Amino acid sequence: MSEASLPATSPVSLPAFRFSAAETIKHVVLILGSLIVLLPFYVMLSYSFKSPAEIMQNTGGFFGTQELFRDDYCIKLGRDAADCMVTPFIYNYTTAFEKAPLIRYLFNGVVVTASIFFIQVLVALPCAYALAKLRFWGREAVFGLVLFCLLIPVHAIALPLYIMLAKLGLTNTYAALVIPWTISVFGIFLMRQFFMTVPDDLIDAARMDGMSEFSIIWNVMLPTAIPALLAFAIFSVVAHWNDYFWPRIVVTGDRSLFTPPLGLREFKGDADGDNFGPMMATATIIVAPLIVAFMIAQRRFIEGITLSGMK
Repeated sequence: MSEASLPATSPVSLPAFRFSAAETIKHVVLILGSLIVLLPFYVMLSYSFKSPAEIMQNTGGFFGTQELFRDDYCIKLGRDAADCMVTPFIYNYTTAFEKAPLIRYLFNGVVVTASIFFIQVLVALPCAYALAKLRFWGREAVFGLVLFCLLIPVHAIALPLYIMLAKLGLTNTYAALVIPWTISVFGIFLMRQFFMTVPDDLIDAARMDGMSEFSIIWNVMLPTAIPALLAFAIFSVVAHWNDYFWPRIVVTGDRSLFTPPLGLREFKGDADGDNFGPMMATATIIVAPLIVAFMIAQRRFIEGITLSGMK
């Protein structure tokens, strides 16, 4: 077979990689920003593995040397020094559960954050639906008030809220931790923006089928709003799970009502110094459920933030 009869082959085209200074700078800034955000978590997790001496001297690497050290509190209890030698990792995490009722604090956090989010959804969905899909006099003014309330910091109204709860005798109760946050203007705003993307034809079809407005909210709008609700759930749960300011004000005498952030105070010493190892172990345990929940709901969370609407 002659070379002239061979089929012509076209050269293989390789993808062209073009250098872009703007893209490079953008990625460098994002990487630096992520490192700044992750640095406190790195330090927290590392300190939860180390002995007090390694923490104070900042030695031992990420996991520490895990050499035995003497537990001074054990010595104060009158035990032999040989029986008070402990491994840093085991000591930090066991002390986190033994010195403070951490399980109780985590339970309180679940009860408070779940109750707040559940009531917030009950309030936010009807309000958002009315502002997005119903026509009534003063609707834009009401929406303007919602936006105005977003500008009010919680610290500005903390004292009036506390006085009101104290007069009602609700301090040192679950109600004091839940009631002030049952109406979320951010939740109303987020859900309203999402409902604006839902076609009116879907609602008109539901009305033609004889559904009431409340039935439309819970049977039609709620299923379409799952991505936005998951996004709002992340914001709400993280804010109230990590809240130290308000529980510190309204929970003053009942230790059994402490939320997880208040539990960190158990390891803050005065004359004896701070117990940083168990404190960082407690912080790691408190943060871990939030990280796991976010990783599970990450895709839906991004969908809700971008307010994608219906496909």
